Amino acid sequence: MTVRTAQVPAYRTFAVEVARVRRLSPSFVRITFTGSDLDEFASAGLDQRIKVLFPLPARGLRDCPTGADWYAEWRALPEGHRNPMRTYTVRAARPLEREVDVDFVLHGATGPASTWAGRAAPGDEAVLVGPNARFAEPTGGVEWRPPADARQLLLAGDETAVPAVCAIAESLPAGTAARVVLEVPTDDDVLDVEVAPDVRLTWLPRRCGATVRPRGVLLTAAVCAAADELGGAAAAAGADDLDPDALLWDVPAGAAPGADCYAWLAGEAGVVAALRRHLLREAGFDRRSVAFMGYWRLGRADAG
Repeated sequence: MTVRTAQVPAYRTFAVEVARVRRLSPSFVRITFTGSDLDEFASAGLDQRIKVLFPLPARGLRDCPTGADWYAEWRALPEGHRNPMRTYTVRAARPLEREVDVDFVLHGATGPASTWAGRAAPGDEAVLVGPNARFAEPTGGVEWRPPADARQLLLAGDETAVPAVCAIAESLPAGTAARVVLEVPTDDDVLDVEVAPDVRLTWLPRRCGATVRPRGVLLTAAVCAAADELGGAAAAAGADDLDPDALLWDVPAGAAPGADCYAWLAGEAGVVAALRRHLLREAGFDRRSVAFMGYWRLGRADAG
């Protein structure tokens, strides 16, 4: 019997527990989740987005939604009963082993996610909201979609984009000309990532020895330099008919005709909005060749 797509949600909840915890660096920890039905978790890889719901101190996960309309259920709960929910990228999924890896950025006990991840141990419980393998159509949640004829790729982000960017960079086949720029908190946060020879991966630690740079300074300089070099290949001057100061997320549905370079930017909203502005106004990129994602905003309490 075939289940109609309308009866099967694209995303569903998965009750999970921590199987393993691996500290990758001072700022990154990889948590491997396991669950009895993770064989129905349908991650597409790359920058696949999911939600993680964390236990409340007094109530645990007893109020977590379980139905097809999980978000409406969550919103309908009294505020004190809503489990903290954050968005993350799947670093790896192994449905046959019923495992999902999620890399967390640690920044102390500054929010429910970082606090939980910093203390996580095998057996700790959580809930994932992820793509449903029983859904017959694409589930969405992946924003990396460069045009097939793009000859140059530019990927950039801060530490919150590291899992997504690394997964994308690892997927690029040999012969793909790509520049990848990642700003991270310290020089000890440079991770081992295997990429093809034509993928140039640059790590930019804000703290290196006694020198500490402000957030976004190194990333901005590196991306602007790369964009100025690549922008001449863009199809047209980047006239921007949107307000980049207000825009938090823009993933063009179709690439600019004839554009050779595709840029993908993610991280702190203010930094990547300024980078998008530079690509469009100064470097000559067409806005249809620039994907922009504000993963978080400085000063917002829901950043971790």
